[in-house]
Amino acid sequence: MEQKKGKEMRDMNVGVDEEKWVYDSSVDHKGRVPLRASTGVWKASLFIIAIEFSERLSYFGIATSLIIYLTKVIHQDLKTAARSVNYWAGVTTLMPLFGGFIADAYLGRFYTVLVSSIFYLLGLLLLTMSWFVPSLKACGADVCDEPRKVHEVAFFLAIYLISIGTGGHKPSLESFGADQFDDDHSEERKKKMSFFNWWSFGLCNGCLLGVTVVVYVQDHVNWGVADIIMTIVMAWSLLIFIIGRPYYRYRKPSGSPLTPMLQVFLAAISKRKLPYPSNPAELYEVPKSQKAQGRLLCHTKKLKFLDRAAIIEDNELSIDKQGPWRLAAVTKVEELKLILNMIPIWLATLPFGICVAQSATFFIKQGATMNRNIGDFQLPPASIFSLAAIGMIISVTIYEKVLVPALRKATGNERGIKILQRIGIGMLFSITTMIVAALVERKRLAAVKKDPVNGSLSMSVFWLAPQFIIVGAGDGFALVGLQEYFYDQVPDSMRSLGISFYLSVIGAANFLSSLLITLVDHITEKGGKSWFGKDLNSSRLDNFYWLLAIITMANLCVYVFLAKRYSYKNIQSMAVANCNEDDDAAGSMA
Repeated sequence: MEQKKGKEMRDMNVGVDEEKWVYDSSVDHKGRVPLRASTGVWKASLFIIAIEFSERLSYFGIATSLIIYLTKVIHQDLKTAARSVNYWAGVTTLMPLFGGFIADAYLGRFYTVLVSSIFYLLGLLLLTMSWFVPSLKACGADVCDEPRKVHEVAFFLAIYLISIGTGGHKPSLESFGADQFDDDHSEERKKKMSFFNWWSFGLCNGCLLGVTVVVYVQDHVNWGVADIIMTIVMAWSLLIFIIGRPYYRYRKPSGSPLTPMLQVFLAAISKRKLPYPSNPAELYEVPKSQKAQGRLLCHTKKLKFLDRAAIIEDNELSIDKQGPWRLAAVTKVEELKLILNMIPIWLATLPFGICVAQSATFFIKQGATMNRNIGDFQLPPASIFSLAAIGMIISVTIYEKVLVPALRKATGNERGIKILQRIGIGMLFSITTMIVAALVERKRLAAVKKDPVNGSLSMSVFWLAPQFIIVGAGDGFALVGLQEYFYDQVPDSMRSLGISFYLSVIGAANFLSSLLITLVDHITEKGGKSWFGKDLNSSRLDNFYWLLAIITMANLCVYVFLAKRYSYKNIQSMAVANCNEDDDAAGSMA
């Protein structure tokens, strides 16, 4: 009886201790165990959301007007400008793969954000100089027939410096924000699920100001003044980020996350001829007391070949002397399985990304040809993109405040619905977007056919409103879902890389969009007339949108098939005995 009371007292003391301190392998700014009351959660993540707001204001101020700048100032034709935008957007969203790796392996997330923000500021400063410095200006006059080569070089160097800055900024900042919440604390875990929604809310508000205020200044004052605004905002937000330093929780970089995966793979190959144990419990696992960082994962039945890496050989060598290249723990094996299981999902989300890519290129260019007058005020072409941001803000708010509470009660799932279900709903929105865009473009072309000079101007730019609002609402499901999925489902040591995997979907999709444009242009030109003419009026974008709708619809069927068979990350909450061999076990994080 006394032993039982003693055990209860010890458990109570541990519980009180865990309420006071954060034992999730994070540290405070002085390298100590963080105090729960004074670090992390919303008090820290609000600083992080603030710098994301500012960075997105600058990014969308550039990205949404880029096709306009390239056609009006650099004088590229429509096809070349669309490809230039897609290449830049592709590089910008693929660079985070490198930045995420550096953050996880070497620099840590805080210092990666700091360094990348300096690159970002350098890019914005060079962009400003390319407009004001006489030797870097496009030409001496207000309107240029042909820009100087030095201006093109300075301009492209500036925007690709911003790409490098984004490469470290995006994966590190978002994962750093999510790190402020303890997965093992029930209240903080629920707040973390809300974090991705409010992160996207801040992102959308930054986007909204970028495509309204910044774009208005570009259109009605000049590009240089807009560049000054973006530079000041970015410098100010960096200062805010540094001020929040005492409130953050930090994760120490754990070395290259790729090395343990290679060790598992080689260990499995070297033991390919060994008999598989009848009981998975016989596979090697690191004792929980010796696990320095991250959490232990439960064994799963899929990709069974890799389990051979955790087979303990019956030889004279002790477990300690076998080394990581010969013997891997079950958790390391399961971490490799997580990454391999993500590959089909990553591929299946690419058509969705191609649809999203159109909103920053052809959708904006369509708006430039239509009637943008609201009384005496003329709406800048890129400002129509604000409707996508508004659609996403509405979507995220309704999902967080209405759908999640109702779905939690209905399904018993902490998230309301599974992450992959949320992404699938977003894909349905993207199909609808392409269908609506095709119908609106067909109507616009019919107006041009009746009146080649003023036909397009007879239609208000707000005919494009439905497709922008729908694509924004879809982003509230799919893009936020992808952020949460790739952060949550990667190994704990790869959280920054996880965010970069999400960004790489959009990056790869931009490159695929460029490739698809080139391919369709080549095929349709052989058939008589290309779908992509010198301008929109001589193009058939409606046919291209129908093609994207069909591709995305077919892909959705494949995605549903994969999502139904997907095994979510399964965490050991207390002990190895707590694991359930069922892939949909209660320990699953989704």
